[in-house]
Amino acid sequence: MDSMAELHAVPSDPSEGTAPGPDTQADDFAAWLDRSGLGDEGAFAELYDALSRRLYGLVLRVVRDPAQSEEVTQEAFLEIWRTASRFDRTRGSALGWMMTIAHRKAVDRVRSAEAASRRDTQYHESSQDVDFDSTAEAAHTSLDVERVRKALASLTDAQRSALELAYFGGYTHSEVATMLGLPLGTAKTRIRDGLIRLRDTLGITS
Repeated sequence: MDSMAELHAVPSDPSEGTAPGPDTQADDFAAWLDRSGLGDEGAFAELYDALSRRLYGLVLRVVRDPAQSEEVTQEAFLEIWRTASRFDRTRGSALGWMMTIAHRKAVDRVRSAEAASRRDTQYHESSQDVDFDSTAEAAHTSLDVERVRKALASLTDAQRSALELAYFGGYTHSEVATMLGLPLGTAKTRIRDGLIRLRDTLGITS
């Protein structure tokens, strides 16, 4: 199962198919994930067939590009297969655990693309004459990006996951709670506390 070659291609339309009931899904996902952690390829194939459309839809909302979203979805499933044995039922739902992996992969792909774009832009600009104001503005923007990156790094993993889903992924508090397998109040608290910590780290007073 190292190459993922036995898996079906990710469908181009994330809305295809009809999902089973949520209670059945939760039990099935956890059972399939547990068995996958023991090396059961059949269980992982069941998991893939049941979840691929949903993970692809999540990734597509972040990455926007269908072809790249298919690649990221495959990367997410590969990580799920490799790390399934680390899933802990006491820390959240199987669905939330897997969707967090997919969302993190999607965000990483977007950040990687943005970094490549910045490098191309910086190279292009460095080969041309720029006035003082343009240089100062670029430096200020770079400092702002670095401050935000450091501020995000200061959050707990729980706060960062909730904030990324809510603000990078565009999900509602209820959707975040479902994805992370949390009560709604807990999800709201993590988002609120994360925002407060970001504000304090960035020195925002109003």
